[in-house]
Amino acid sequence: MSDALSVIPAAVHRNLSDKLYEKRKNAALDLENIVKSLTSAGDHDKISKVIEMLIKEFAKSPQANHRKGGLIGLAAVTVGLSSEAAQYLEHIVPPVINSFSDQDSRVRYYACEALYNIAKVVRGEFIIFFNQIFDALCKLSADSDANVQSAAHLLDRLVKDIVTESDQFSIEEFIPLLKERMNVLNPYVRQFLVGWITVLDSVPDIDMLGFLPDFLDGLFNMLSDSSHEIRQQADSALSEFLQEIKNSPSVDYGRMAEILVQRAASPDEFTRLTAITWINEFVKLGGDQLVRYYADILGAILPCISDKEEKIRVVARETNEELRSIHVEPSDGFDVGAILSVARRQLSSDHEATRIEALNWISTLLNKHRTEVLCFLNDIFDTLLKALSDSSDDVVLLVLEVHAGVAKDPQHFRQLIVFLVHNFRADNSLLERRGALIVRRLCVLLDAERVYRELSTILEGEDNLDFASTMVQALNLILLTSPELSKLRSLLKGSLVNREGKELFVALYASWCHSPMAIISLCLLAQAYQHASVVIQSLVEEDVNVKFLVQLDKLIRLLETPIFTYLRLQLLEPGRYTWLLKTLYGLLMLLPQQSAAFKILRTRLKTVPTYSFSGGERERDQISRTSSVPFPQYMHNHEDGDVEDNKINSSHQGINFGARLQQFENVQNQHRGQAMTKVNYTYNSSSSSTSKEVRRSEELQQPQQQQQRPPPSSTSSSVADNSRPPSRSSRKGPGQLQL
Repeated sequence: MSDALSVIPAAVHRNLSDKLYEKRKNAALDLENIVKSLTSAGDHDKISKVIEMLIKEFAKSPQANHRKGGLIGLAAVTVGLSSEAAQYLEHIVPPVINSFSDQDSRVRYYACEALYNIAKVVRGEFIIFFNQIFDALCKLSADSDANVQSAAHLLDRLVKDIVTESDQFSIEEFIPLLKERMNVLNPYVRQFLVGWITVLDSVPDIDMLGFLPDFLDGLFNMLSDSSHEIRQQADSALSEFLQEIKNSPSVDYGRMAEILVQRAASPDEFTRLTAITWINEFVKLGGDQLVRYYADILGAILPCISDKEEKIRVVARETNEELRSIHVEPSDGFDVGAILSVARRQLSSDHEATRIEALNWISTLLNKHRTEVLCFLNDIFDTLLKALSDSSDDVVLLVLEVHAGVAKDPQHFRQLIVFLVHNFRADNSLLERRGALIVRRLCVLLDAERVYRELSTILEGEDNLDFASTMVQALNLILLTSPELSKLRSLLKGSLVNREGKELFVALYASWCHSPMAIISLCLLAQAYQHASVVIQSLVEEDVNVKFLVQLDKLIRLLETPIFTYLRLQLLEPGRYTWLLKTLYGLLMLLPQQSAAFKILRTRLKTVPTYSFSGGERERDQISRTSSVPFPQYMHNHEDGDVEDNKINSSHQGINFGARLQQFENVQNQHRGQAMTKVNYTYNSSSSSTSKEVRRSEELQQPQQQQQRPPPSSTSSSVADNSRPPSRSSRKGPGQLQL
């Protein structure tokens, strides 16, 4: 240290720590000249002593003015050393960099000034300190003092110039630091970082594109900055990189795809749009390179299809179609299970458009990779069944298409129908809201007869009788009204004359027994009028309830629709279709006279002619005479004289109507038994609570009941008996009511 003092005059030593800048500046000039002389003399030991003295006594001094003097002194030494300064930089630069974090803003300012002067002298030689300098400048760019910020900006521009012209800059060592700093939220720091990324990307010898995955997320994060200028700078940098990607033969799409997928779900609209735009380009450019990321990309695209911003929706739809059009195989790494998992999750989306596209993906996979999809069927089947309750008809129709595609295999067909019935049983509202739509669509996509046969088989063994009745009534109404089931109705119309119709009639009859009105409707459709009449005669008092009358009302109105045109035309030949007349009159007798259905049917029956257009004079006279007698006698006279029915029955021996009637009565007895059990349970529950109340009341009123009571009326028993409604459970014969 004494060597340094012997070289530096006391006045220079004293003025370096003066509070006045001019004195410190003059002292620095004197020091510069001294160092130049020592350099010329080659006295490197004394130069080292001078640098050591400036660091210990000035740069590290607790006195701010001393630190200021030390900084300007180190810069002067560097200028004095000139071309030989490089060998001393490892001693000169660190104290200056440390001063960037000084508590005194003026010291930080002079540190910037000192390093600026040092950098101008050594230029590329100080690249070895670049990371430390960059880190310091990053902090100074957000300094609280405006003067320090200005000085840092000047130094930053100089460092950028030096880096762009240097061949010693190591991008590999710099990227980890850049990546770490990209998470800073300060707007000044963000501007500083984007500026450096842009500058480095402009240098031909620096491959910033190769390291883009390391700082891409940080750039996307800046797109949602509150500062318009920062958003614009980040967008400009991203646009430039995207253009480079389009022109580059080799790009690491995978790592960047992971970042883009996350950013596509950003709450910021501009960020989502930019991310989905990048994904769109990646799908077009990356192709097979992105196979392993298809599921993640699809998971980002599907929600964007329902985005509130139209631009995002347009790009997302385009990307979705582009992705779906790519032909890849599982052997190429295409994960069918992962895609199905994404589609399944998106079926729970609140947005209809997203749910529809998810179903389109499942349908596409089913068509292209059926075997693989069926392997994952258990994972998606429950979700697909729940989707049948979707609020959107379009979604339900697509779900049914997927189900139909799966049900091409017999085992899956059976599973579908079983699960469908299970869902209808568990959710009555689903049957009410979607039952007709689901069944009708399945009949179009699959064979209608096959669907109805399977449903009938399942419902035949249904333990929940109330549900079975409701389900059969719904299926019967669909059968009678849906245009899609016209071929099925035509087949049933020939039940008495061809084998196919007979087999279908028998198959449906087993489950249709759960609903008397469904059986009657089925018989009318199959033109089994005699059996329909017998079924009506077999009904007992308990069967004719409100639900029955509601169903009967629907049937009467359906008889006036085009579907039953053939039946109404048959009424023109009463002599030929006597059992049809008997059936219709039987239905009329079951209806309340004041109901609209009664008036409709009575009006229709009034139009039945009293003669046959196809008969001769003798037949017209016979029908004319018969029409004037009471209805029971009219029916009795024609019951055994229906020649056409005899012909039909003689040509059709396959249906055992006696066994069918027994089957119907057995099922109805089960329904009556269950209904009686419910009534008894309700009665016992209410009686138990009522008896307790009565006993309590009697105990309270017992003192007042000592008075003489009048004798009970002898007619009370007979009145009670007479007030009971007559029972129809006992009959003398077919068509005769028990009075």
